[in-house]
Amino acid sequence: MRHITTNNTPTPTIRGIADHSWQERARCHGLPAKVIDELFFHAARDRSAIDAAKAICGGCPVKKACFDYALANELRQGMWGGLTEVERRPWHAKVNKRLDYSRVKAAFEGRDVHLSDAERDAVTRHAYVRGWSPERLAYALRLELDWARDLMRNAAHAVADRDRYWGQVEPEEAAADDEYGQEEGASDADADDAVSPVQVPRQAQTHALIAALRKAA
Repeated sequence: MRHITTNNTPTPTIRGIADHSWQERARCHGLPAKVIDELFFHAARDRSAIDAAKAICGGCPVKKACFDYALANELRQGMWGGLTEVERRPWHAKVNKRLDYSRVKAAFEGRDVHLSDAERDAVTRHAYVRGWSPERLAYALRLELDWARDLMRNAAHAVADRDRYWGQVEPEEAAADDEYGQEEGASDADADDAVSPVQVPRQAQTHALIAALRKAA
C-alpha cells in the first residue's frame, strides 16, 4: 500500500492527484495504442502477453509510481506497476484502510492528495478540534458541502466519545502506550514535533467501557 510511515522515517514524496509527469518516463510511453492494448490489457490467460509486459515493466524507472496511480484511482483492469489485475487485487482490498500520517499532514498543508477513508477521518477529526467550519473542510478535501457537514458531525460524535472514556484506560495499557508511542527519552514536546501533527485517538478497550456499551444497548 503506497507509503506507510512512522515518526522515525523521513517523509516520502507524495504526488498530487493531477501529477502525471511520471508517465513520460515510463518505458511503455510512446508505444502504439494497439501494442499497449495487446500487452497491458491482455486476456486473462494470455501468458505470452503477460510475460512481454512484465519484461517491459521490470526495468521501468517509474514502476512504483505506476502502481500507486492504479491503487489511488481504483484502476483494476490491465497491468500497472508490473502487476496484473489478479496480483493487485489484495492491495486494492487493503488500500482504503491505509493510515499514512504523512498524507494526513500533506492534506493540512493544502496538497491535493488521495486519502483513504481512515486518513480522511483523521483529517476531519483534527479539523473539528481546530474549529474548522464545514466550508473550510469542503474546500480542503475537495468535497461537496453537505458531505463535509456529515463528516464534521461524525467527528463531533467521535471526539465526544473519546473524551467521555478518556480516563478509563487501564494502567497496563497506558504503560504500553508510553513504551511504544514515542522513542526512549523523547519528551512530550518532541512528540508534538513529530512527522504527523495529528494524533488519532485509540479505542479505549476497557472493562468499564464495554460494560457501559452493554447497558446502552
